[in-house]
Amino acid sequence: MIHVCSLAELPRGSARRLPLRPPVSVFHTEDGEYFAIDDTCTHQDASLADGWLEGCEVECPLHAAIFDLRTGEPDGMLAREPVRTHHVVVSDEAVYVVLSDTEQLDAAS
Repeated sequence: MIHVCSLAELPRGSARRLPLRPPVSVFHTEDGEYFAIDDTCTHQDASLADGWLEGCEVECPLHAAIFDLRTGEPDGMLAREPVRTHHVVVSDEAVYVVLSDTEQLDAAS
């Protein structure tokens, strides 16, 4: 497990980018759910942590591609490839990420 931050450091409606390879973003929705996905938009190289969070979706700040935080699937308007999802664990007043075992998708292929 990778420590992200304390619960207090990730309020509802916010995101935190982890400088991993590849980068991962952790989101805390207004409904109190936590999600983690690969941070880079598959349409163009933009950080999804800098995007707009609404419900269980994040909108890329560059060209407004939308990704479902639960599945990583894009809305299909601009981005065609999904982002990888990861498991979030909340324990002892802290947020952790367990990285997915699946290989990162290559948007260039």
